[in-house]
Amino acid sequence: MSIQRCWTAALLFSLLFVLFSFSTPSAFVGDEENTIEIYQRVNASVVNITSIAVTYDFFLNPIPSEASGSGSVIDKKGYILTNNHVIRDSERLEITLADGSKWPGELVGSDPQTDLAVIKVNAPPERLTAIPMGNSDGLRPGQKVLAIGNPFGLERTLTAGIISSVRKNIRAGDLEMDEVIQIDAAINPGNSGGPLLNSEGKMVGINTAIFTPSGGSVGIGFAIPINTAKRILNELITKGYVAYAWIGIDTQTLLPEFAEALSLPVRKGVMVARVVRGGPAHRAGIRGGTQRVEVGNAILVIGGDILVAVDGEEVASAEAFHQVMKSKRPGDKVRLILWRGREKREVEVKLGERPRRGR
Repeated sequence: MSIQRCWTAALLFSLLFVLFSFSTPSAFVGDEENTIEIYQRVNASVVNITSIAVTYDFFLNPIPSEASGSGSVIDKKGYILTNNHVIRDSERLEITLADGSKWPGELVGSDPQTDLAVIKVNAPPERLTAIPMGNSDGLRPGQKVLAIGNPFGLERTLTAGIISSVRKNIRAGDLEMDEVIQIDAAINPGNSGGPLLNSEGKMVGINTAIFTPSGGSVGIGFAIPINTAKRILNELITKGYVAYAWIGIDTQTLLPEFAEALSLPVRKGVMVARVVRGGPAHRAGIRGGTQRVEVGNAILVIGGDILVAVDGEEVASAEAFHQVMKSKRPGDKVRLILWRGREKREVEVKLGERPRRGR
């Protein structure tokens, strides 16, 4: 009997050892290990940005206010990429690095259209960890993504999710943006400007906004593709702003039903509703609309030129026309095919630089 008890005890001990080994919290699965490794490698590149603004009360007494956001160190020189709305209207910027040290920040450049900005800290290079940049072309819904930021001031918080959609543009309330990544990773106030990472730990986006009826994260967040930032980074650093091509017209999309109702010579295209006096289109002789008419539920400005092609590329909508314009630079010459009345014409326009808005 004693031998049987010994064997039984040994068997129970072996079973308990196996169960304990499999239940230990140190046994991470592959995806967990990947997430942990990325966070440990990248989180030091994320900074907390405190924006200090000054308002005045009824008696003109200054009242300082603070707001916080996130940013990513992009090189050892101290340049930090963030959102324009994080630093907008700021009187002073304070940057908190991963080691807890605080440094004054200097605005280098900002671009309201892409909601991106670059700031700089004069910290020693050994205190700075540059974030690895990836490629946002080819992103697909379902890809794993990680977001690191400072939501509600909670520094270097990690959230995970997937890409929900890759959108050409979004419009939600006052928010209107082109080329955005929609994600379901939790994004909250303070995450703005922080990096969106892929499963390799490379930055593929800049977290910028959430859609929320409640004020908290509901799983609909948006990030600016990193390739958008790459295209303008040099201008932001060297010039402080981004120069966009400008033709100086307001447009409306011509739909086939509108063309039929108005007896127009083309079925689709871009109607020139207004031409800015003194702008590039005005100097080239482009004509805007002369009267307003109601067609169904739409109000159209008619009597102006109808654009149908730019540099040989057909444009069937105002959105398509503006997408073509975005690929141009100030000083470029574009060849427009248009209809004026029932006459088809070709006009060359030298594009100018779009007037800049204040930051």
